Amino acid sequence: MEIRGNVKRRKSGTGTVGKTLLSILLLLVVAVGGYVIYMQANYYRIKDRTVLAVENNQQEAVAAGTAYTVTTYNIGFGAYEPEYTFFMDTGEMKNGEKTQGERARAIDAEHVLRNTEGSADLLRELDSDFYFVQEADTDATRSYHVDQAAMLANSFDDYGYIYCSAFHSPYLLYPLTEPHGSVESGLVTLSRYAVTESVRRQLPVSESFITKFTDLDRCFAVNRIPVDNGRELVMINLHLSAYDEGGRIRRQQLAMLNDVMKQEYRMGNYVIAGGDFNHDIADTAEAFPTEQKLPGWVYRLTDEDLSRGLSFVIPENSREVPSCRGADIPYEKGVNYTVTVDGFIVSDNVQAASLVVDNDFAWSDHQPVRMTFVLTP
Repeated sequence: MEIRGNVKRRKSGTGTVGKTLLSILLLLVVAVGGYVIYMQANYYRIKDRTVLAVENNQQEAVAAGTAYTVTTYNIGFGAYEPEYTFFMDTGEMKNGEKTQGERARAIDAEHVLRNTEGSADLLRELDSDFYFVQEADTDATRSYHVDQAAMLANSFDDYGYIYCSAFHSPYLLYPLTEPHGSVESGLVTLSRYAVTESVRRQLPVSESFITKFTDLDRCFAVNRIPVDNGRELVMINLHLSAYDEGGRIRRQQLAMLNDVMKQEYRMGNYVIAGGDFNHDIADTAEAFPTEQKLPGWVYRLTDEDLSRGLSFVIPENSREVPSCRGADIPYEKGVNYTVTVDGFIVSDNVQAASLVVDNDFAWSDHQPVRMTFVLTP
């Protein structure tokens, strides 16, 4: 009887452990299911052709035959000082060592403020007539809720200011060690000249279950500036997709951009599109010294990918200074993979020349590209 009693007690203990494990498993299933429902319920894409507000709009038109300047700069949500690495960036050293970034957020709010102020000061020094800025957060966990777009507006209080949402997501729990959190981020356009209309155009994006929550709500902002000869200068601030295995989304996005630019050019307007193309636009995929292998995401865009009458403006120093660094390892010149993915497309009635501004990636994983242009009469 005593032995049987001991056996019964052991069976009872095993049953309790099993019930506990099952309860934990069910709780996990409910938690994961609830989170998926939360993400799906908060997922949306902004309607195409949304009209954007032009704040502090200026009054002067531009003049054909006069030289102007425009600078594009991806400020990397204020996170990417030289030692910063990003968890989604991966690579491989030439010795075969695999590399991957570590952080999903900036180091802290102080670093975000410092890097954003550094980026704004750098842009101010360039004294351009127009600015295209990408990855400026307004309210995001990853940048400790620093309103970088407002900081830019305050730094350029004598410019017209346009904000275009390009990344809006509910709270991302990935990676578990440092969740990326919720994000509100976008494109900032600054103009010394009158903008008669600004419209957000929605780009095709991946609808796969995971990617649609983690990729940006890709778009471009179409800004119309009056010209003294009755035409319009159409300036497009853009940020195309980066993580696109197989290139399907890239082809769709480029086709849409081409179509918009082609239509404007055929109407007799001057067209400039600039920003972060996330692809090699200057034949620099293997131009710069590096101890890393060529990444799989690098894809080259050329004038052959554009409609007739459109062309890339290759920076004059494109073989000496890159515009983007890999963020899978801390930055060290000659070690990290670098390439030029930032710049401009212009229509044939725009004469232009550009340079990559070398600041050794002090404030971002990108460097500004500054272009001087003249609208032909």
